[in-house]
Amino acid sequence: MTATLDHRIATPVRPSVRPNAPETQRSGVRQGGPAGSRIVSPARPAHPQPAPRQQQAPAKFGGTRAGIHVATPQLHLSTKPAAVVLRAARLHGPVFRDAASAASGLSISTVNRQVSALLKAGLLRERADLAPAGAIGRPRLPFELNTAEYLTVGIHIGLKVTSITTHDLFHRVVGAIQIPTPAADTPEQTLTSIGLSAKRFLSRWQNKRVLWAGVALAGRVDNGGRVSHSRLNWQSAPVGEVLASVIGLPISVASHVEAMAAAELLLNPQAELLVDPGQEGGSFVYFYARETVGIAFTVGGSVYTPTAGPPEIGHFPAGRTELLDPHRTGRLEPTVSDTGVVDAAIAAGLTIETVEDVHQLAAAGNDVARAILTERAEVLGRAVGLISDIFNPDHVVLGGQAFTDAPSTLPVVARAVRETSVSERRDVRVSRSGATVQQQAAGAVSLDAIYSDPIEALSRSL
Repeated sequence: MTATLDHRIATPVRPSVRPNAPETQRSGVRQGGPAGSRIVSPARPAHPQPAPRQQQAPAKFGGTRAGIHVATPQLHLSTKPAAVVLRAARLHGPVFRDAASAASGLSISTVNRQVSALLKAGLLRERADLAPAGAIGRPRLPFELNTAEYLTVGIHIGLKVTSITTHDLFHRVVGAIQIPTPAADTPEQTLTSIGLSAKRFLSRWQNKRVLWAGVALAGRVDNGGRVSHSRLNWQSAPVGEVLASVIGLPISVASHVEAMAAAELLLNPQAELLVDPGQEGGSFVYFYARETVGIAFTVGGSVYTPTAGPPEIGHFPAGRTELLDPHRTGRLEPTVSDTGVVDAAIAAGLTIETVEDVHQLAAAGNDVARAILTERAEVLGRAVGLISDIFNPDHVVLGGQAFTDAPSTLPVVARAVRETSVSERRDVRVSRSGATVQQQAAGAVSLDAIYSDPIEALSRSL
């Protein structure tokens, strides 16, 4: 895991790209991953109108309301033979069967059986054009993921903005849109509106088979995909049921910070080199900050998901502040969130509307804006240091726009971590997802069932 957590905190982060419209498709993504994009937080209407009730169209991909499938994602590197072979194809493909056996630790006979099953299912394809000259027999044909036919759809529901993305079997973003999170009278109305937007978006890929949907959002996620989200005033909202019914796909629902930690595993090829399926891997704490704050803990290739829900750190004491927290809440999330930064800037006399305005003023040399962002970095660094001492992980990964949109303050974060933590050398890195962290998290959830048990997942998507 250490080899790919290589975006150290002192490394500048490339600036984000601001979308030109509230709903924008991003396609033609390079092999290396999605292009960065900044999510603009649109203002909610003063008097929210309920999302219109619309007649649901027949689901193209099967899955009526009576037959929907809502899954609890595993968020781990599966040791099932089919999953291990699929992972070998994703990490090493095109790959020969003997090489896949050596990389995975599976016997050649097991690899042959799994490759045959995955070829029949269509998740793998053979590359006869790459066979060595004079080779005889199918085992001498390399295989790779079949990215030509399949997609998944990821949905990240934020407090202000919802991202909808399509992903290929490599977890690469194929297309993406961003919409204002609908403000409606009930969660069901909000979710129906989001589902219809996703369904319209998927209609752009008529020649592809969409296998699964994944949803990531803040709050507590119970079995069955029901979510309690205090910031959205949702209590046991039927997220999985409604979206699966509207979109017509099997669906997985996860807490977004845990999903971000899972995405870090997928973006980290060295963490997935499972030479011995039983061996223990390293560990890291994933610390997220934007409009909300949260953490997830990963050890041995698995994201720890407590039955009581993800750890709550928004109420942690923020410590001493001068410009931040003008309402004197004393709590971490109201202090360091995007909304908290905007409140502090307005209280300090700046004429701004969004957190992006604060970043722009700071870049232009405004001392007050710079001081606010510096203080935010100090508060976050202290929190990271204290939480790191609790878990004592091998690595700490920082994710979310509170870090990636302010690269000039990362040395401040690093200094605050060093001054707070009892560890003399705490390894702190910035997430490789960058500004696309929400998209990558939703994509990880959408691919979780396929990566965990590909044959079973494919049977569910029929």
